[in-house]
Amino acid sequence: MTEPVATRTLLSRPVPIAVFIVVAVLLDQLIKVAVEAFLPLQEAVPLLPVLALYRTYNLGVAFSMLSDMEGWFIVTMRLVIVAFVLWLWHRTPKDRMFAHLGFALIISGAIGNILDRLFYGHVVDYILFHTQTWSFAVFNLADSFITIGAGCVILDELLGSRRKRA
Repeated sequence: MTEPVATRTLLSRPVPIAVFIVVAVLLDQLIKVAVEAFLPLQEAVPLLPVLALYRTYNLGVAFSMLSDMEGWFIVTMRLVIVAFVLWLWHRTPKDRMFAHLGFALIISGAIGNILDRLFYGHVVDYILFHTQTWSFAVFNLADSFITIGAGCVILDELLGSRRKRA
């Protein structure tokens, strides 16, 4: 009995994934340029009772971890992560749509934050979820890409394990 041939998804092909990544990174960077130009530093601009724009700078990685590390170390670490995710993308079967989408989002977010580090010397964050007694870490679109991308990869793994059992 022969193995079924995997059907290629759009994001399993190099050109569409490259276009997706470029568009996502451009969107992230354009928003950050607008944030830098128009949003006051460390001053909340309410949008909804639980959502505000709040420009701040992150010298580390997610949730300001590693903020005491040198910038070159953080950029190098992110480049290694991008290379690893590209390797995973290449090795993943072509029919794993959610995994490929997740890898594209993770790469887009990592590149967006690398560019911040290169252009500004820090990452520009501007989205704040909060209540009167609690607030979540301030983040940006690139961080959202990374988080949603990781969720897509996890979802793909869960769906894949169900397919194997069926």
